[in-house]
Formats: sequence, C-alpha cells, structure tokens
Amino acid sequence: MTMRVQATPAAQSVIEQLQGEHGTLLFYLSHGCCDGSTPMCLKSGELTPTASDVLWGVLAGVPFYMSATQAEYLAATQLTLDVRVGSLGTFSLEEALGCHFVTQSRLMSDAELADLTPVP
Repeated sequence: MTMRVQATPAAQSVIEQLQGEHGTLLFYLSHGCCDGSTPMCLKSGELTPTASDVLWGVLAGVPFYMSATQAEYLAATQLTLDVRVGSLGTFSLEEALGCHFVTQSRLMSDAELADLTPVP
C-alpha cells in the first residue's frame, strides 16, 4: 500500500527521541508563505486538530495533520519527512535538539494514486 507520508531513518530516530522525552506527539504541516511549509512536531494537546484539518498519515505512531486546503493541493504528492541540522526558530520540539524537520515531496504515479487509502 502506498503511504501519503513516510519518514527517513534519521527522522524516525529523532521522532523516537522526542517521544522518549515528551510522550505522545503530533505533527502539523504548517502552510507558510514564500519558502513553503514547515512540519511542526508538538506535544499532543498543544494543538488540537479541527474539522478543517486532515490526518495525512502516521509516522512512528505519531499522527501527521495538515489543513484540508493543503491536503487538496498535495493530493497527488507523497511527502518524506527528513531532518536537517540547525534551527529554524520555530516552536517545533526538535529545535531543542539543534535540528529541524523538513519535507521532501514527489508526485506519485497513477498506480500509486490508485493504491492510496482515501483521506478521511
């Protein structure tokens, strides 16, 4: 089955470290201007997804949300969560580790799109 979002081994390692330090987490793909979107990793309860947010997938047990508008725009795109050294000055938990999450995107093939689970 094709996944809408996946994580590199480096990102999975940071997620596991953050889970150990903070407990239950969630990701939210913010939709900023200019350079695009930043995946934010937060403690559960720091952000409550609304009816206008979409669960895009789950990474290492952590739900990954985005707005319905953004999900519509990215409907044919697979995201890969990765991690880079350095701070972006966001509220995301990995900032304290001196790194930040990034997403890499690619368009999926027609076969992959046919294999996707519909977004709830």
